[in-house]
Amino acid sequence: MAVSSAADNAAAIDRFLGFWEGNLTPMEAIEGRHAVRSYTDEPIADEAEAALRRAIAIVNDETNLSIQLVLDEPRAFSGFKARLVNFTGARNYLALVGPECKELDGIVGYYGEKLVLLAQSLGLNSCWVGGTYKTVNRSYNVDLGQKLTAVIALGYGTTAGVPHKSKAPDQVCPSYNDAPVWFQRGVDAALLAPTALNRQPFSFSLSGTDDEGTPLVSEHQARRLHADGSRHRPVSFRNRRRGRPLRLGRPLTAARSP
Repeated sequence: MAVSSAADNAAAIDRFLGFWEGNLTPMEAIEGRHAVRSYTDEPIADEAEAALRRAIAIVNDETNLSIQLVLDEPRAFSGFKARLVNFTGARNYLALVGPECKELDGIVGYYGEKLVLLAQSLGLNSCWVGGTYKTVNRSYNVDLGQKLTAVIALGYGTTAGVPHKSKAPDQVCPSYNDAPVWFQRGVDAALLAPTALNRQPFSFSLSGTDDEGTPLVSEHQARRLHADGSRHRPVSFRNRRRGRPLRLGRPLTAARSP
């Protein structure tokens, strides 16, 4: 089985991130990032805000999403549900808006986590928020045929958060110990990623190579992705209300049979 070189791995990271800035490497950001629900009142630094806005513009242009940075707006985290899960001081967030379609959650998850890792490299803390925020009219735009699917709290945390309890690598990949190092690093990174209720409902397996000898990786029970720079599958879908095609670039990649 072909194993990708370090240069190939670096190129794959560049394609994934595309807009990396800050003081951390991507893996350092992955390892250091934990959910934070308590924030100081320090405003987001101008340099960090500018970097986030540049990245958001790139993502929105590439995907047809409408992700928006909302600053100094505490009402989204003022409801009972937000207090129930101990949100305090949260007043900055990303509003994850996109066209209504069945693929939206996967698209938003992929690109939202890119922005989360960028924020970590810029010295910010973050927390994905799926159902404990309040909708705040006029703080962000949701056009006809779009929906707000989640928000991501951003800011300077009162702590850096703590690691979550995680499955062992061989629980999600039985062949982990015999796999190439680049593959093991991918599994390690996946186990550090946020998942709903920390369930980590996925598993991985190497599934041969494509016609060019690129290793194919199957992710089961969740989104299906190639690893290490394998080919992307274009994703496009149709706005059901307006009937016009919507192009979301190449945000997801599909595992194929060898």
